[in-house]
Amino acid sequence: MKNEIYRVAERYRLKVFVVSNSYLNVPRDPRHELVVVNDSFDAADNWIAERAGPGDIVVTADIPLADRSLKAGAAVIGSTGVPFTSASIGMAMANRELLSNLRAMGAVTGGPAPMTQRDRSRFLSALDEAIQKTMRRR
Repeated sequence: MKNEIYRVAERYRLKVFVVSNSYLNVPRDPRHELVVVNDSFDAADNWIAERAGPGDIVVTADIPLADRSLKAGAAVIGSTGVPFTSASIGMAMANRELLSNLRAMGAVTGGPAPMTQRDRSRFLSALDEAIQKTMRRR
């Protein structure tokens, strides 16, 4: 989804931070910044959560990071375009815990489904909606 994020950010002239524990290819644009953190556990998530707040949009599939970002006041969108909200994050956290327990007991739960065109469309719509909402609040 990074390419879609870059295109939307360019259209709205927004800054994008890509946070990783390794170097990634980021378009050469002053509004796109790669932040490389150390490789300690949750270093990238901690960097994001410590800086996220009102007026920011966090895109993540990581549910604990989504929870932390929401609590800090940021808008959060899952990688499939489903926004995390204060009303939905509790169920997402509970589901994550349940699946973790099932995996610990040996159940095969599988990974995420491949990204579909519908997911991509939903993501772009949710991102645009979050940007519009954030811009109205300024």
